[in-house]
Amino acid sequence: MKRKNIVLLLVVVGLGLVLSGCGAKKDVTDYSKAEHWLNVPTSTEKQVDVFYLYPTTYAPADQTNPSISTIDDAGMMANAKLAYDRQATAFETVANIYAPFYRQDNLSPVDREETIAGIPTTDATAAFEYYLKHYNNGRPFILVGHSQGADVTSNLLSGYLKEHPDVYQRMVAAYVIGYTVTEDYLAANPHLKFAEGPDDTGVIVSYNTEAPEVLAPGNPVITAGALAINPINWKRDETLATAAENLGSIGLNKDGSAVRNAEGIIAPVMNFADAQIDLDKGALICSTVNVDAYSPGSATFGKGVYHTFDYPFYYFNLRQNAENRSDKYLEKK
Repeated sequence: MKRKNIVLLLVVVGLGLVLSGCGAKKDVTDYSKAEHWLNVPTSTEKQVDVFYLYPTTYAPADQTNPSISTIDDAGMMANAKLAYDRQATAFETVANIYAPFYRQDNLSPVDREETIAGIPTTDATAAFEYYLKHYNNGRPFILVGHSQGADVTSNLLSGYLKEHPDVYQRMVAAYVIGYTVTEDYLAANPHLKFAEGPDDTGVIVSYNTEAPEVLAPGNPVITAGALAINPINWKRDETLATAAENLGSIGLNKDGSAVRNAEGIIAPVMNFADAQIDLDKGALICSTVNVDAYSPGSATFGKGVYHTFDYPFYYFNLRQNAENRSDKYLEKK
């Protein structure tokens, strides 16, 4: 009798594991639904695509809300559109831009990397696979992400693209900005390489922007061993790139969207942001911007952290660089 009970228990447990596995498999956003895409271009006239993942835009009203958003969370979706406007549009002259909505972590203080490697990365991977199968048509592509979106992008690079080298061969570059890429990460993923200049392809571009001095609580997105490349002069050393060398920053409205002129065009703001790498910190230092106005500090980011402005400060430099790397890729292929 005891043996029967044990067998029955094993069957029940086994069935539970199967059902659990089925449930986990189903817990992926369905990217065949148009409402689960932030942007899908209506035409594909460009020779290159961008696959864009927005930063953390999920901010629940109180702690009773789940730490992971739903795919249709209204606040996340609205803020994702604003992030797209100040970041992804930098690439619209060179690429057809595809941007999925994905479920996000709300800056979990514990096991954050493990959490982001779960549902957010699962969704992004599913979206990327759907994009490759239904939208890409074999074109070369650029990965673009910021903050949590860059974290998830790094998981795509170390996961899906490692497992699919044929797909990785079509990657022009990955802009993993607002998140730390380290030597340890590259050592653990020898198929990846960090950019060394403005022309190399199949590489990672990364940096995190700060003022010369950062106050408590500091910059949580920079960790030991952080690597950076200067988005103005595209050097890895501490050579200063002056604000006069900058191809153009952009202004932001109070809601975080890009400032446009009367014709609806995002115009460059000249002579605004310089850039110099601090090799010891692994940070990109901007010394010409008014800290009080642009980074007064918050509970998450200390005064002097220009996290929101990683793309806006160097918007037109990133545009020109994506165009250049795409040209170099297409020339080789």
